[in-house]
Amino acid sequence: MHTHPALHLPWRVLVGTVGTLVVLAGFAMMVLPGPGLASVILGLVIFSTEFRWAQRVVRPARVLFMRAEQYGMRLKEDVFRRFRQRRAERRALTGTPPHE
Repeated sequence: MHTHPALHLPWRVLVGTVGTLVVLAGFAMMVLPGPGLASVILGLVIFSTEFRWAQRVVRPARVLFMRAEQYGMRLKEDVFRRFRQRRAERRALTGTPPHE
């Protein structure tokens, strides 16, 4: 869409319209049942595909999500490590050979 000059403006209008509808639906879902905050963030992500101001707004949230993902991966690995350690200790106590 960006390479064809005649389609650039209609594309930006379409992205702006879809982003606006998703953000407004998100605000409505904050009062009504539904994933309100997630919809607002999704609308901002849609805006950020075309508008620089939305990229600046979304960047801190993107950093927070990446940190949360890294924390979740570390937590998962820690839980699995402790599980494997406890399983090995139980097998050592009972003398059961490991299953392979």
